[in-house]
Amino acid sequence: MGSSSRFMYKVKSMLYITAGAFGTFSALSLYKGNEKYFDNILMPMLHILNPETSHKFAITASKYGFYPRSTFKDPDTLKTNVWEIKFGNPIGIAAGFDKQGEVVEPLHKIGFGFVEIGSVTPAPQPGNKKPRVFRLEKDEAVINRYGFNSDGHEAVYNRLHLLKSDTTFAGIVGVNLGKNKNSEDPVRDYVNGIKKFGDVADYLVINISSPNTPGLRSWQQKQHLKELLPELIAARNELEGPRKPPLLLKLSPDLTQEERRDIADVLKDNKCRVDGLVICNSTVERMPSLSDKHAAEEGGLSGKPLRDLSTTLISDMYRLTGGKLPIIGVGGVFSGNDAYDKIKAGASLVQLYTSFVYHGPPRVSRVKEELDDLIRKDGWASVAEAVGGAHAAEK
Repeated sequence: MGSSSRFMYKVKSMLYITAGAFGTFSALSLYKGNEKYFDNILMPMLHILNPETSHKFAITASKYGFYPRSTFKDPDTLKTNVWEIKFGNPIGIAAGFDKQGEVVEPLHKIGFGFVEIGSVTPAPQPGNKKPRVFRLEKDEAVINRYGFNSDGHEAVYNRLHLLKSDTTFAGIVGVNLGKNKNSEDPVRDYVNGIKKFGDVADYLVINISSPNTPGLRSWQQKQHLKELLPELIAARNELEGPRKPPLLLKLSPDLTQEERRDIADVLKDNKCRVDGLVICNSTVERMPSLSDKHAAEEGGLSGKPLRDLSTTLISDMYRLTGGKLPIIGVGGVFSGNDAYDKIKAGASLVQLYTSFVYHGPPRVSRVKEELDDLIRKDGWASVAEAVGGAHAAEK
């Protein structure tokens, strides 16, 4: 063997050894949920792909067990009971990640206390034209204009029915309902969603606050809510079976103060009184602090820039409804402190999504661990005791 051949043999051997070592390191890091590995290696590699392709990869990875089961044991302080549903922890994943109900069980395994799927529309629809999702890396944010891309009621229902038929599955599933873009009867779309998913959803969410479906947000107006909510509540109450799933309303962060008061007034009417609120959806506001090149893209902004808007709206609606409606707080939750701020503002449960996009599964355990520490530090015995704590002086 000549000197050049020996050199190439050594180079190839070194590459094989290096690749093997990296593969072993990666496998161990994935198994252990190594946060630094996700933050510094895996997530940056995934973000080489365009955001929608990366999203599809994450769904596929979850579906085939690429992300291992979390080893974090939920402490008793994080256990809570809302709508007579027992949550092992109050941290869920928001609608928008598992749009089609494909990875509900794997998401529970990595530590989420509940999973909200959707939005699901009655008929399948492709959503808006691509590209339609953009990472704002500098701002730790995302802008999307998906436009309710959905497999439709039938396909999503079949997945959930199969999952719920498995007696080994004990997770909590919320179904977020949308309307078809060209629907001539939006009220009927939501009624059909309630009837379709009533026997497989632990709770249902009426999404009238996405900025990516023309005219949808107008249903948050007082006169429209008075038309919409009684029909939806009646449809839920007519469902067969002993348990009727709680019905929640998802609100926009871009509501004016007058609109917030109007919504609260409507919800005080027994005919319009839903069981809870999801606060909040993405925003069309563009903060002056945004510095990423994609900041001018149209669509709904989520992530860190939404954090304070969301928490303020939670606080406002908690106060305006007298703390009588359980709230799921969502928007800019990257840490246990972010979650705790929303809980003290009035949220009984909290969801995250964008931080999952940037940091992967280890972020779930980190948020829970930090939240547990904060609750104990303030002397609360449970997360339920801390709900609305920021309003204590008002009571």
